[in-house]
Amino acid sequence: MHIPDGYLSPSTCAALYAGSTPFWYTALRRMRRAVHTRMIPLISVFAAFSFIVMMFNLPLPGGTSGHALGVAIAAIVLGPWASILAISTALTVQAVFFADGGITALGANCFNIAITGSLSAWAVYRLIAGRAPIESPRRVMAAAIAGYTAINLGALLAAVEFGIQPRFFHDAAGTPLYAPYPLHIAIPAMMIGHLTIAGIAEMAITGGIVAWLQRSEPQLLKATAPAAPAGRYSTRPLWIGLAALMILSPLGVLAAGTAWGEWSPSFFASPPEGLKKLSAFWSAPMPGYAVPLFHSHHLGYLLSAMIGTGLIILLSLGFGLLTRRRASQ
Repeated sequence: MHIPDGYLSPSTCAALYAGSTPFWYTALRRMRRAVHTRMIPLISVFAAFSFIVMMFNLPLPGGTSGHALGVAIAAIVLGPWASILAISTALTVQAVFFADGGITALGANCFNIAITGSLSAWAVYRLIAGRAPIESPRRVMAAAIAGYTAINLGALLAAVEFGIQPRFFHDAAGTPLYAPYPLHIAIPAMMIGHLTIAGIAEMAITGGIVAWLQRSEPQLLKATAPAAPAGRYSTRPLWIGLAALMILSPLGVLAAGTAWGEWSPSFFASPPEGLKKLSAFWSAPMPGYAVPLFHSHHLGYLLSAMIGTGLIILLSLGFGLLTRRRASQ
């Protein structure tokens, strides 16, 4: 689902940046009112959680791979607007430093995953959970369905964006300039793996964490469950869990195959001209989560998880500090 540079035309990328901008603006304005709360550490931990969860690749049918997103649990705990900021931060760090998703396609990836994922997960969870008590199993079921919906809506949007490229962007001979696969190929190829394995993984993660929070930190569910008990909560268990995932992150390299639609130009015998040109738009310092000077892919993956988490924390703290300063002026 991380669309690389070169798979979408410049006009498609510009349109999706433009479509994402109002949501980013609204999210930033809403979060400026919440900087005096403990929201910034929560945004950090859920942005980092999403970043690391997306490093755990799962084998999908056809020899490709996929992953969960962590977007639904972020929307349930943080609310949709803070979730948009958290997941957009994770996607930006992935694109800029690790070439996981393109810079030109960052607007598309944020629209598909952070924006659509957050808003759809929040809406589905609230609709199904209704006024159920905070400890109700209905909320666990609602969270699981919200996760399944969010990841599959994002995958469908990515598939459509891939699939319209050869129809609208081709040379005089009809040869595609960017993503070469039409809708009737892109949609099944993308959706089969997400409707089955990746979607079920997102269901399990979202429902499982909500079930755990119901017992341990129900106050964290207050953003989308007003009847949840008020009071202080601890983020320490969340950071401990994040550290454990970080240590386990090298397991993410075990899945064989690249995610569908995320191939480098060398994958094609004759790469589309536009794809070949745009794919060199940005050179990330640690492409593929490989850290220079370390020959071990597993060690590089672990260090990338640590570096990415550190960058996310710094960005979140910097945003909180800047917003506080502007609010005090």
